[in-house]
Amino acid sequence: MTDRARDRDHTPAVAAAIEGELRLLDPAVRSDPALFAALLHPDFHEFGRSGRHWDRASMIAEITTATADDASPSAPLTTSRMRGVQLADDVVHLTFDTERNGHWTHRSSVWRRTGRGWLLYFHQGTPFS
Repeated sequence: MTDRARDRDHTPAVAAAIEGELRLLDPAVRSDPALFAALLHPDFHEFGRSGRHWDRASMIAEITTATADDASPSAPLTTSRMRGVQLADDVVHLTFDTERNGHWTHRSSVWRRTGRGWLLYFHQGTPFS
């Protein structure tokens, strides 16, 4: 990687997107509909590791209900290899891997800067072994 590419990958925008992504993975945020929703763009959508397509409302309901109803939470979600690139002044693309209970997923997120700050616009998870 060139120095210029490395500098591009460590912009304040990339740092803000990584911070937002890590907040979305925090169990305290995932269990609070207002905190979780505050990080999702109004036009958010996702293709989950299951292949299901999610919109903003269905994702908020699923994540916050599942977290709140889970009396015995599964193992914590671990992340690795998180990196990002700023594609435009207001767009960041992150890639990373997660693991929970032996299930590994490649993840890709697109974050957009809005008047409310950096919000998750798109996410995709792809299982791998």
